[in-house]
Amino acid sequence: MARRGSVSRAAVLVTALTAVSTLFGFLRDVVIAAVYGAGASLDAYLVAQGLMNIVLGLIAYAMARSVIPVTAREAAAEADGCTRHSGFDVALTVTMVVLGLGAIVMGIFAGPVTSLIAPGFEGSQAQLTQQLTRIVLAATVLIAGTDLLAAVAQAHGRVVWSSLQGVPFNIIMIGAAGVFGPRYGITALAVGFVVGSGARLLLQLPPLRALGTRIRPSLALRDPGFREIARLVPPLLVGSAIGNINTLVDRAVGSTLEEGAITALSYGWRLVNLPETLLIASLLVPLYPALSAASKDPAEVRRLVGRGLAVTVTVLAPLCLILALAAAPLVDLAFGRGAFDAGDAAATATAVIWYAPALIALGCRQVVVSASYAVGDSKGPVLVAVAAMLVNVVGDILLAPIFGLAGIAAATSASLLGAAVLNGWLLHRRHAGLDAGAAAALVGRAALLAAVAGGAGYGVAGLLDGEHPAVLAGAIGAAVGGLYILGLLVLRAPERHVPLDMLRAARRK
Repeated sequence: MARRGSVSRAAVLVTALTAVSTLFGFLRDVVIAAVYGAGASLDAYLVAQGLMNIVLGLIAYAMARSVIPVTAREAAAEADGCTRHSGFDVALTVTMVVLGLGAIVMGIFAGPVTSLIAPGFEGSQAQLTQQLTRIVLAATVLIAGTDLLAAVAQAHGRVVWSSLQGVPFNIIMIGAAGVFGPRYGITALAVGFVVGSGARLLLQLPPLRALGTRIRPSLALRDPGFREIARLVPPLLVGSAIGNINTLVDRAVGSTLEEGAITALSYGWRLVNLPETLLIASLLVPLYPALSAASKDPAEVRRLVGRGLAVTVTVLAPLCLILALAAAPLVDLAFGRGAFDAGDAAATATAVIWYAPALIALGCRQVVVSASYAVGDSKGPVLVAVAAMLVNVVGDILLAPIFGLAGIAAATSASLLGAAVLNGWLLHRRHAGLDAGAAAALVGRAALLAAVAGGAGYGVAGLLDGEHPAVLAGAIGAAVGGLYILGLLVLRAPERHVPLDMLRAARRK
């Protein structure tokens, strides 16, 4: 019972802290949109960022995820506080060396690689992309170090500093865009990205000092802890690389569409992904170590997965409807100022509508995949990720020439929905880690309530068409959210208790 309460309290704490970082991230996007709009220069910056993510995706994310289960078990066995994790020392050293060399190689071959990942860019835009790529690659090692140090702190239950890391980063990015952007153009944003990444790394040092953790460079590749970490890396490596490949393909195909399409897709995804980042991803920070600790107890794994899915579906289902029905006013409220004109807003709203179904799929997939990793199954999620990637790539190629950026967004949503279902089925069949009956009932109730609440929201949108964006979005949100909550109460759905349980945990803390 104590473990259940601690996970709930940690989830509330992480959610609150993540909200602060997310607010600054939203302000960052608003400033960037106002200064740069949705044009060629910001498209080039996003492609350059994508190239940097290739390097990161090859090892950093996979290594950080692999560190948590091993370090969490070591932390649970410590009697006199945290001193040193030798396996982590080796993992950190190897990651820094590999990523440093990878960034250098990518910088040298930025020209041909850029031509490959953005075939629609020509002339000055292609040259700008190469220049920005060489700048942002400098952040590769900084971001990887941040993720690894944060993983150690999280394994010891210290989640505050990792949850706040976005604050200094976003403040620096806001200053780079707002103060230096008008004078130095998009280059100011790339430099700000590197400086902000350094600030994120520095923010991970206080919790390690408080724990007394000693980190030393080491290349003792035979260390038992590192060998266990290394065994988890390959499948996670493939999984993280697949995610980056999806983004790269989206942007490669987007580069062949109208100018600003890549930026519109990026802003649309950020708006859709905001609730998942704020609520569901923050839940998984304490949930993943809890799942790892309960990996030998199928009943507890099922309980934790069921709770995670209940929160995900209950929170995200009405939000998906609100995003789809109020896409235009929400985009106008979020980005409609400065250089971000009506055409940019219309393109971004289209992306939001077609990305909206991906929100609930992404949240559910993260819950079940985290459970699979915790019980030691990394092959299943990787195979599903490969299949989802193929759906996304084929969808991009087939749909983009016909439907433009709407086709790219729809392909992403379809791939994520399929991945969520397949991962859940594998977790149930292989590990009995998912109560299939309860999950089906949860989805069924959500679909029923979504149909009723969505119809009401659509009617409100028609009645108030032409009103101020804030009024229109607020009315749609109130209608959809209110009816959805009322429906939960009328149906006496078990998940109606989830928000209250989390609030009670917060009060107890």
